[in-house]
Amino acid sequence: MKYALVIFETDASRRLIRADRAAYRKEYEGWIGALAAAGKLVGGDALETGRTAPATVRVRADGTRTVAEGPAHAGEETLGGWFLVEVADREEALALAASLPTPETVEVRPVLESA
Repeated sequence: MKYALVIFETDASRRLIRADRAAYRKEYEGWIGALAAAGKLVGGDALETGRTAPATVRVRADGTRTVAEGPAHAGEETLGGWFLVEVADREEALALAASLPTPETVEVRPVLESA
């Protein structure tokens, strides 16, 4: 089964990361390397969260589209990236998410696979 591990940054996690970026990077890369070595990592990407603000395109009831500066859902948490993993079940996906050694929040979602 494939699961997306969606990474969210917060003001607190960003402060902790900035305090020792080298240590953070080492922990993060070690975690990713372990996923890859175990054959669990399918893919993933980090998103730019510091220099370029996101924009949101919404469809109105009349079908027109609007563009607004900022994330789709305002709040302290910022979408930082995601990983796609191949695991046996939800419990394994949760265990991988819980093993992230850095201070971000991880949302675990199953990937909809076509029949």
